Amino acid sequence: MTNMLRNKNKDLEVRKREKEDIKTEVYALSQSISMSAHKARRVLDQIHGRSYQETLMILELMPYRACYPIFKLIYSAAANAKHNMGLNEEYLVIIKATVNEGTTVKKLKPRARGRSYPIKRPTCHITIVLKDISLYEESVVENFISMGQKINPLGFRLGTTQGHHSLWFAQPKNYSKGLQEDQKIRDCIKNYVQKNMRISSGVEGIARIEIQKRIDLIQIIIHMGFPKLLVEGKPRRIEELQMNVQKELNYVNRKLNIAITRITKPYGHPNILAEFIAGQLRNRVSFRKAIKKAIELTEQADTKGIQVQIAGRIDGKEIACVEWIREGRVPLQTIRAKIDYCSYRVRTIYGVLGIKIWIFVGEE
Repeated sequence: MTNMLRNKNKDLEVRKREKEDIKTEVYALSQSISMSAHKARRVLDQIHGRSYQETLMILELMPYRACYPIFKLIYSAAANAKHNMGLNEEYLVIIKATVNEGTTVKKLKPRARGRSYPIKRPTCHITIVLKDISLYEESVVENFISMGQKINPLGFRLGTTQGHHSLWFAQPKNYSKGLQEDQKIRDCIKNYVQKNMRISSGVEGIARIEIQKRIDLIQIIIHMGFPKLLVEGKPRRIEELQMNVQKELNYVNRKLNIAITRITKPYGHPNILAEFIAGQLRNRVSFRKAIKKAIELTEQADTKGIQVQIAGRIDGKEIACVEWIREGRVPLQTIRAKIDYCSYRVRTIYGVLGIKIWIFVGEE
């Protein structure tokens, strides 16, 4: 019994030594950066606890001057971890990001007749620590990564109030091909509707596209809010759309069937509502007027609550910001609450704006 205990203790000690021998942390230090510690700390607070790839994306989009030196420091630290230590960049997490005040650089601005004055430029020292979390268990990983409170409401409610928009079965090696095929079908249908739909506001009216695949048949159901604008005048447009999809995907041995169903209350769906707001923003309408008009349209559809969020250079502002308006109840953490959600991008003359819409339909 005592020998077994000794052997177990030896095994535990060996494992601890092996974990200590494997270096999983990378330190990066940048000294005497010409910047105040306050401005650098404002950026570091946003990236602490995040993964390496997410950090790079945040630093590229933030409008602060302090982002560039911090971006270079983190990029060089990850490169050292990859080439010198053989670590994978996908598993790197920022566990420490600190900044300290440095020396103040003093200069004298020369002026005639003794009117020179001193110039004081603050400096700072930034320390970044990256850690590889691939060797740790899930319970330990949660301590390193600060989990955000954002999750897709549709995926969160799958199996309760939300169903899948694509129904088919495939082998694991063929799953990615089927997924890409679905995306091509949806893109082809949206491009055709944009070219052939007669409407001035630019609203396509496509709420969702459901795809059902069988061995010899592909059934596509297009849920539209305004199908008359597509079919009116040309009843054979569905056949043209079917031919375009077959040419795009080179279907030979499989039949394709496309059906269009009309939504009774189109402005109660977030996709159609986001297209309406996007059309208003392209026409340089104030974003508040566009959101309030969209909320009025959803009230006519008997919804219980709506939240609209717009992010980017709103109304041509130099600094990007996030504005949102909520009307009624939007219980995002209640699983039995049926919530429709969409995210939409719109290109304006000032840049790309992001639109997110949550609509609370009811409880089941």
